[in-house]
Amino acid sequence: MTTEVKRLIRVRVEKGASFKRDGFGKKRQLSDSWRKPKGQHNKQREQKKAKGALPKPGFGSPIAVRGMHPSGFFEVMISTVKELEGLDPKTQAVRIGATVGDRKRVVIQEKAAAAGLKVLNARTVTAKKQPAKNAEPKDAGTEKKAAKKPAVSKTAPAKKESAKAESKAKVGEKKAPVKSETAAKPATESAEKPAAKKAPAKTSKSTTKPAAEKEAESKPKAAAKPKAKTAKSGVKNNE
Repeated sequence: MTTEVKRLIRVRVEKGASFKRDGFGKKRQLSDSWRKPKGQHNKQREQKKAKGALPKPGFGSPIAVRGMHPSGFFEVMISTVKELEGLDPKTQAVRIGATVGDRKRVVIQEKAAAAGLKVLNARTVTAKKQPAKNAEPKDAGTEKKAAKKPAVSKTAPAKKESAKAESKAKVGEKKAPVKSETAAKPATESAEKPAAKKAPAKTSKSTTKPAAEKEAESKPKAAAKPKAKTAKSGVKNNE
């Protein structure tokens, strides 16, 4: 790029204006893309001060650098390898299309570098890891997992229930002696206490009589005194 071209590019930058539509920054739905003002009382159309410049002759870039890339080359859009033929590497640069894939992009970039052409949107493509040739297919892994899993039979739930019942029975046997000892102690104590109360055996009526009555029976009865006869008058008769 010559010094004259560099100077013209610098003039283009200094001379250029950014034209923005009227109302940009006031309403959220309005973008900064240029729209010509057409309102009857529009201040920008009337070119009032501080309302923004209008596109008009004098804002254009120099003809020598018009449409030129800032790098000093005229860019050409490329999407295939054949389009690289006939391009001048001194004045033209290559821009690869966005729809080009990584595989084709690598080939185009290599061909352009060999021809001495500049690529404006060069990209480093990372090579994807390709599967090894001896790698097993995906189905093989699933088959191995299926082989490792034990076959589930219908009797499995019944076996589980029987195992649970056996474990519960074992736990019950272990805990049974502790419960029996604690339950047996009060039973033996209650059996011993009533026995002490019922110690006196039943006796006959003769044995149950008090000692005073027994002595009275053993002594001979005294002769009963004859009753005194009383007269009708109430005076006792002398015997």
